Amino acid sequence: MLLTSIDPFVQEFERQFDRLTRQAPQAGGAVMPMDGIRRADDVMLRFDLPGIDPDSIEVTVDRGVLSVTARREEGFGEDERVFVRERVMGTFTRRVYLSEHLDADAIEAAYNNGVLAVRIPVLERAKPRKVAIQQTGDTYKAIKS
Repeated sequence: MLLTSIDPFVQEFERQFDRLTRQAPQAGGAVMPMDGIRRADDVMLRFDLPGIDPDSIEVTVDRGVLSVTARREEGFGEDERVFVRERVMGTFTRRVYLSEHLDADAIEAAYNNGVLAVRIPVLERAKPRKVAIQQTGDTYKAIKS
């Protein structure tokens, strides 16, 4: 018999992250780079959003899907001509499918120095817990009662 140690949070997050990274960027949109970190009590997502007006950032959750939408706009004066354009302008979105083990009602977000940090707590019932061990003469009988 083979026993495997599995962290369902990491496994689900990695599955969804891999699926999303395989998808091509949306037409006309930009890739929003993201790091995902699993910690003891939460999951932290960090999105690179340099040059974004914080008022244009929107974080929403709908039916287990976290969506981050941001807009980068830049205007030019009449006497200005663009001769190189490498920075993507416009609106772009990134979606992350959340595990049922995460508390979507308690999500927090903060934007600082071009990085949007989104903290998603792990539900209490999904956190590791210690199981009490009963001490009796008959193990089978103790578990069955």
